[in-house]
Amino acid sequence: MQPGMIGLGRMGANMVRRLVKGGHDCVVFDRSAAAVQTLASEGERATGAASITDLIRKLARPRTLWLMVPAAVVDDAIAELLPLLEAGDTLIDGGNSHYLDDIRRANELALKQLHYVDVGTSGGVSWLERGYCMMIGGAAEVVRRLDPIFATLSPGIGNIPRTPGREAAVAGAGSSAGLGGVASTAEEGYLHCGASGAGHFVKMVHNGIEYGMMAAYAEGLSILRGANIGSATHEVDAETTPMRDAEHYRYEMPLPDITEVWRRGSVVSSWLLDLTATALHADPQLAKFGGRVSDSGEGRWTIKAAIDEAVPVPVLTAALYARFSSRGEAEFQNRVLSAMRFQFGGHVEKPAG
Repeated sequence: MQPGMIGLGRMGANMVRRLVKGGHDCVVFDRSAAAVQTLASEGERATGAASITDLIRKLARPRTLWLMVPAAVVDDAIAELLPLLEAGDTLIDGGNSHYLDDIRRANELALKQLHYVDVGTSGGVSWLERGYCMMIGGAAEVVRRLDPIFATLSPGIGNIPRTPGREAAVAGAGSSAGLGGVASTAEEGYLHCGASGAGHFVKMVHNGIEYGMMAAYAEGLSILRGANIGSATHEVDAETTPMRDAEHYRYEMPLPDITEVWRRGSVVSSWLLDLTATALHADPQLAKFGGRVSDSGEGRWTIKAAIDEAVPVPVLTAALYARFSSRGEAEFQNRVLSAMRFQFGGHVEKPAG
């Protein structure tokens, strides 16, 4: 197939490289001419475009365009493309759009006989060799037509042990029955999850879970790091740390080695733990990080969906709020707490440091 890729950041560019390596011809465009030139110079299968108009002109009909741009500019990108498209063309949004925007866009584009597919893409900026896990939403017949693209970008079965009880793999299509009884591609690392918006809905919840997992690792490692609070070398502030059993906390925990041993056979092993072990091995104090943790929206959307569905998600909610606090969003409420302590007990804040 010949997809057109719009957006050649680290993730978009590597997706093009994987497609080209898999035998697809790609036409690529980015606002950065240097990014276009870099990919176009790497081989004959990637053709650079000087503009959106040039991109459209170079694609075979019916056109398939993959948008790998920030969620905030997807509508602008579609508005720019719309006058140039023809009935039967397909737009794929591979970013982190809100699923409600997907539903709206699919309905609007359908009126013009254009197809829209939402793809929640998980993997990161270094997934060129491993492949990308994809959660896909859209009309079944359109998704089936695009299968060669998804199959090339996906990780494939690889060396991951099969889940006990799944049926024998169907040639080229994974193992067990999926939507409408069609063989599922889940074991290949990509899945048609349902109608428009379903792909980004699943990716939204995926990222909400990610927040919770990351918070759990961070909190547990912080407890281990603080286990030296009763040691002779650690000066304890009796007011901020009212500890009665200091002798119980005199351990100097080797965090790089602890994360390493957890990676090997532990029930909490995961790729996130692998990355944590790598970071701690390089710098056990993580000195280059300030601890201000961003959120890109998916955690908030996950919690909103949980509220609408009346599903309790205390772990995911706490993880999101922890990110707010890390950015200083709790500063005023902490001032209120200090003010109340001063008012009822005359407690004066200790200086920082």
